[in-house]
Amino acid sequence: MHGKTGHRPIRLLAPLLAMALAQSAWAEPQGDGPAVRAAAIVAKMTREEKLRYVHGFFPVFKKPLPPEMANAAGHVPGVPRLGIPALRESDASLGVANNMEQRAGDTATALPSTLALASSFDPALARAAGAMIGGEARAMTFNVMLAGGVNLTRDAWGGRNFEYFGEDPLLSGIMAGAAVAGVQSNHIISTVKHFAFNAQETGRDVLDARLDADALHESDLLAFRIAIEDGRPGSVMCAYNKVNGVYACENQWLLTDVLRAEWRYPGFVMSDWGAVHSTEQAAIAGLDQESGQELDTKIYFGAPLAAAVAAGTVPEARLDQMVTRILTAVIASGLYDDPVPATRQPIDDAAHADVAQRVAEAGMVLLKNEHGILPLARTAQRIVLIGGHADVGVLSGGGSSQVRSVGGMPVEIPLTQGAASSFARISWHASSPLAALRVASPDATITYVDGTDKAAAATAARDADLAIVFATQWRTEAQDLPSLSLPDGQDDLIAAVAKANPRTVVVLETGGAVLMPWLDAVDGVVQAWYSGQRGGVALARLLMGDVDFGGRLPLSFPRAATQLPRAGPADPARPVAYSERANVGYRWFAQTRQTPLFGFGYGLSYGQVAFSGVRFFGGPHPRVEATIRNVGRRAAIAVPQLYLVGPEHAPTRLVGWARTTLAAGEQRQVTIEADPRLLARRRNGGWAVASGRYRLSIGTDAATMIASRDVAITAATVAP
Repeated sequence: MHGKTGHRPIRLLAPLLAMALAQSAWAEPQGDGPAVRAAAIVAKMTREEKLRYVHGFFPVFKKPLPPEMANAAGHVPGVPRLGIPALRESDASLGVANNMEQRAGDTATALPSTLALASSFDPALARAAGAMIGGEARAMTFNVMLAGGVNLTRDAWGGRNFEYFGEDPLLSGIMAGAAVAGVQSNHIISTVKHFAFNAQETGRDVLDARLDADALHESDLLAFRIAIEDGRPGSVMCAYNKVNGVYACENQWLLTDVLRAEWRYPGFVMSDWGAVHSTEQAAIAGLDQESGQELDTKIYFGAPLAAAVAAGTVPEARLDQMVTRILTAVIASGLYDDPVPATRQPIDDAAHADVAQRVAEAGMVLLKNEHGILPLARTAQRIVLIGGHADVGVLSGGGSSQVRSVGGMPVEIPLTQGAASSFARISWHASSPLAALRVASPDATITYVDGTDKAAAATAARDADLAIVFATQWRTEAQDLPSLSLPDGQDDLIAAVAKANPRTVVVLETGGAVLMPWLDAVDGVVQAWYSGQRGGVALARLLMGDVDFGGRLPLSFPRAATQLPRAGPADPARPVAYSERANVGYRWFAQTRQTPLFGFGYGLSYGQVAFSGVRFFGGPHPRVEATIRNVGRRAAIAVPQLYLVGPEHAPTRLVGWARTTLAAGEQRQVTIEADPRLLARRRNGGWAVASGRYRLSIGTDAATMIASRDVAITAATVAP
């Protein structure tokens, strides 16, 4: 892959341009679809109008702010005489962001973290969540959402892991595609991002991520491909980092060879904010729009692009193509024919908060439940909550995705150092677990201590029937964690509380995996993630047993950091070779024959289900059929997962799953078909399913199989 994607000298720009134009799906638009309409509009634009549409402002730098701009992520002026809308861009995947309260008093519904949504294994819920935040964006006059984060979790300490869908390309791609489709159902544009291989935040603007083409196609690129196929996003946002020596936003292999020639992507490529490093090379490689131009060292697609077009080093045909791609997305999304309102519209805050609560309830994961500690007995008289500001709210992740939630932010702690200090605060949403549990269990005495005094917390726990410790680990864009251990002595706090009262439940409010040296000493562990503006209510309902735990881990939790491919964030000053290749997460554990603390797909439920009648089928459409029966006394959620090991002895990989809820005593037959995009292997520039014997397994997680069988699978070539 290095030969294909290495640095391209400037003398190759002309042949690269010819290749880019020839390989584009829209070089010669056919029929009367969005691309044809877009090309007709471009033909009426002046060169100056076209040039204005390929670079955008970062409004925070506009002083005073022009009345037509919102103080948000980005603004690209339109062409009113042709009905071309201004592009009003907002972060991000968790709701309409208002980072650092750029718009005073402007609130929106805050979803739980994307990892929480991924834990639901529920594409319909992902689409509903996307539709909700897209509806709010439209009502707030935004028409581009910088959503759809689909980077794989390669490193457990990644600062932005909470914004992504985990370590598996199938789960990530399907869930991201559903969320993007939901956003765009409101006739606005959504991105997918950050294309591609943005594996860490430390040094993200200089890091050179290196991996061979086949492995990249079978992992990170596969997640993007699935998200693009399923979600049809109007835009792809290219990343800060380099891929095999070339910055992603001027990487012809990524932006033209893969995205256009192979995947036939019709929309436009926008840059991340501050991710552009050239004019001619970026334009000819496939970048269509420079975003947040003030963050680049110069406005490359401003005067320099105008000069390049005038000189012919970037031909007018390429400029036309750039604008055509942008307008194709504007038209295909419905935005051109159904513009967003000029003024803010009413929002049903209560209904939207219900969506956020549904995501939180579906995504929290029960990791441990011993001695019947959960659900909480309604006869418990004395319960103490310890730490994590559980008296006032739930923790939120930081960075550009930060939503100023309806209800307020009761705790905000400014950063005094670090790469994120200029645009992030450690913040809590106003959804108090303490208040929610008091409502849910009015006859109990439920108290709170802040956990800063370990001895006082232990005393409070000793005097209670049970203790619930809220452990927090904050993550943010722009910087990675220094350690997977809980910060600020929380491991010692949990150990002290558990020693004083073994009937202890730990609620983890984290943006990814953490180490748990105290695990054997506690009776219960709940992975609550960053749970959004209704997180406290959702958690109380789960702890009390009003709803079942249906969340399953979208990433692996290691026993120790030494189990992982790297010992910490990579040094961005040197090229980073990813030795695990396509075997990310649970596949790495399988390849190295290690057992994680909690594996991908793992999660407990209150209900009890039994599987019977399992039958596997091979041939051209491999699948499994099974009967699932609820053998318990309450409703139960089951998430059976289908895994495959191929004839080339590749580590196990997820090829399908189902999520189903069964009433007490109910039984249901479930069929899970293997996704053909996961059956195929990438070899010599193409995708093929090799004929042979494959092992299919149905399991409750990547390491726990209910039944397995070898089946014969038919050879096939898979497009693209």
